[in-house]
Amino acid sequence: MNSIQTVGIIGSGTMGNGIAQACATRGIRVVMVDIAQAAVDKGLATVAASLDRLIKKEKISAADKDQALSLIKGSTNYEDLKGTQLVIEAATENESLKVKILQQLDGLLAPEVIVATNTSSISITKLAAATQRPDRFIGMHFFNPVPMMALVEIIRGLQTSDATHDAVKALAEALGKSPITVKNAPGFVVNRILVPMINEAFFVLAEGIATPEDIDAGMKLGTNQPIGPLALADMIGLDVCLAVMNVYIAEFNDSKYRPAPLLKEMVAAGYLGRKTGRGVYTY
Repeated sequence: MNSIQTVGIIGSGTMGNGIAQACATRGIRVVMVDIAQAAVDKGLATVAASLDRLIKKEKISAADKDQALSLIKGSTNYEDLKGTQLVIEAATENESLKVKILQQLDGLLAPEVIVATNTSSISITKLAAATQRPDRFIGMHFFNPVPMMALVEIIRGLQTSDATHDAVKALAEALGKSPITVKNAPGFVVNRILVPMINEAFFVLAEGIATPEDIDAGMKLGTNQPIGPLALADMIGLDVCLAVMNVYIAEFNDSKYRPAPLLKEMVAAGYLGRKTGRGVYTY
């Protein structure tokens, strides 16, 4: 039985509203908090639009949509997080901001409440050390788009208790997700393997071994990936890929993580991928 009935979410952006939708469609109450009312409204509108698409595809009924939306309370007030059993921090990927939020939560939440972070790169052990509940702190790394992606990486800090891990794993399963348990380390599992693969694709491209189209076609057809590594880099943002590689080389101090010079050049040129209209490909 999943003991978590009400989940607080901090941040109503892409990840926050996606997590809210995933919870509400499974009958779990949500309190979604952001600093500005406009951000909260935008998050709620995004969930409503996403549910409308599911109605069009006949995956859910209009009644299901109304039921899910009724379970999400949008707010700009942290006080509304009282009464939750778990709070998931899904704010911007910025360590000092996350620490500030976590310390604010400490003073507000009952001691038994679990706090999770949706970080993709910051150390769970380090964030846990900044809270007064390190044993009840954990990483819950959802993947975008949250309602569609089955994976959740559950990341244990050095301090995370078994009870905390088990409660969060049970919640992920209640959301219909397939969680994997990961120890705290830079990149966790998926990005640790994925981003160096993207980086290697830039080395292959720079060496003129094949065209971008052929590199991507080779990886799609040869390894059954739905999208090639260079097209994926454009989707993620070349600046984000470079930032991740820079974290790996700093943290592991291992030359196998050195960023491809071509990747650095393209970021310097402002060719960041889809968001700038040009990366490896032109959009």
